[in-house]
Amino acid sequence: MHSVIRTYSGSGAKELFELLEKRTAEVEALMRSVQGFVCYTLARTADGGFSVTTCNDKAGVDESVQKAKDWIAANAAGIGASAPTISEGTVILHAK
Repeated sequence: MHSVIRTYSGSGAKELFELLEKRTAEVEALMRSVQGFVCYTLARTADGGFSVTTCNDKAGVDESVQKAKDWIAANAAGIGASAPTISEGTVILHAK
């Protein structure tokens, strides 16, 4: 498995997460449509938030990053949030 963390902070990040919270059903459906989807988490922080997507392989993670970018461009471009910091890697433990 492979995971990616997208961290949003700075200008517009809080407003982006307010919008994401209002549209969680839409965001969840989008992430579940990713090939090889395993799980998705969206969390708020003091200065914005982060998402964690886990998929069966790196191709799924790459697809999730593109879908997130496209969704923000289509639905939140006016907010002006900065691009996220992205960290990704191979999963060594997945407990649920």
